[in-house]
Amino acid sequence: MQVSFLQFFLWSLLKVIVVTVVLLMAVAYTVLLERKLVGRIQNRWGPSRVGPFGLLQPLVDGAKNFLKEDLIPASVYKPLYLLAPLISLACALISIAVIPFGEPSAGPRHLDLFEISNVNIGLLVILGITSIGVYGIALAGWSSNNKYSLLGSLRSSAQLISYELALGLSLVGVVLRAGSLNLRVIVEQQAEKGIATWNIFGGLQFIAFFIYLMAAYAETNRAPFDLPEAESELTGGYHTEYSSMKFAMFFMAEYANMITVGCVATLLFLGGWTSPWGNLLGPVENNLVNALLSVFWFVAKVFCFLFLYVWVRGTLPRFRYDQLMNFGWRYLMPLAILNIVGTSLWLAYR
Repeated sequence: MQVSFLQFFLWSLLKVIVVTVVLLMAVAYTVLLERKLVGRIQNRWGPSRVGPFGLLQPLVDGAKNFLKEDLIPASVYKPLYLLAPLISLACALISIAVIPFGEPSAGPRHLDLFEISNVNIGLLVILGITSIGVYGIALAGWSSNNKYSLLGSLRSSAQLISYELALGLSLVGVVLRAGSLNLRVIVEQQAEKGIATWNIFGGLQFIAFFIYLMAAYAETNRAPFDLPEAESELTGGYHTEYSSMKFAMFFMAEYANMITVGCVATLLFLGGWTSPWGNLLGPVENNLVNALLSVFWFVAKVFCFLFLYVWVRGTLPRFRYDQLMNFGWRYLMPLAILNIVGTSLWLAYR
């Protein structure tokens, strides 16, 4: 049946609202997950007082940030100072628009249910949007008129340039194998035999996955690569002069980027929404059970990736800045180039 423009617009608007709400809730409870897991790693409880098992802690933290006094230092450059957190959060939220989080299916009137927008260059769109996010950090440091904030933002810019190259190159092998930048095509190419054909195993992209993992830690400013906000050196880094909801927006952007990185890793290396045993229930068309299972597998893989994020934070100490830059340029970059050459040879002589 032909879909009118109004129906398409309303259906797309509904998906945007639902996905945004779910993503913001996921950000809130990812913070709780991290606090609980790090607490266990450090032999303490973590949040446990607000609600059963501390499950209402994110709501209390959100209310606290809304109600805190919003301080703006007198010496800041106000237009960019206010714009910076908006840029960071907007870029973190927009990238979720091209991520398919379930098997392509027919929703009402043949409108796709599990993706806001199917873009043929979806991977390129994600890389472009996440790269722009560094402008929020750079502008925050410069407009704060604070030397510690400026040093933090400069560190973040140099860090992003270093690791963005390695991250982009690590994905070339996956793109060569799939022959497409479309995220759906990349997942479907891995779905033939389940875990045996996932890129990290059957596609021989385990080196690319390691490079992607390391670069993702640096890209999202997470331990052990959280140098832009190193408390011992820069007090708080680029967000030193921010408070209340402006600080919370930077905080939300960081965790939203973590979720996006987990989604991209799941799609490119871990078979996306497919189960480890392949498709056991037939095509998803008119099969609600299989559709829901595909979303379950996708969410489970992203959760495992986030668990790894937190585990690394609670285990490894922070690097020095010179170690961070050396690791990116002297090790990850050459390794990513070797992976491209190896993948090309393997595809040529397979």
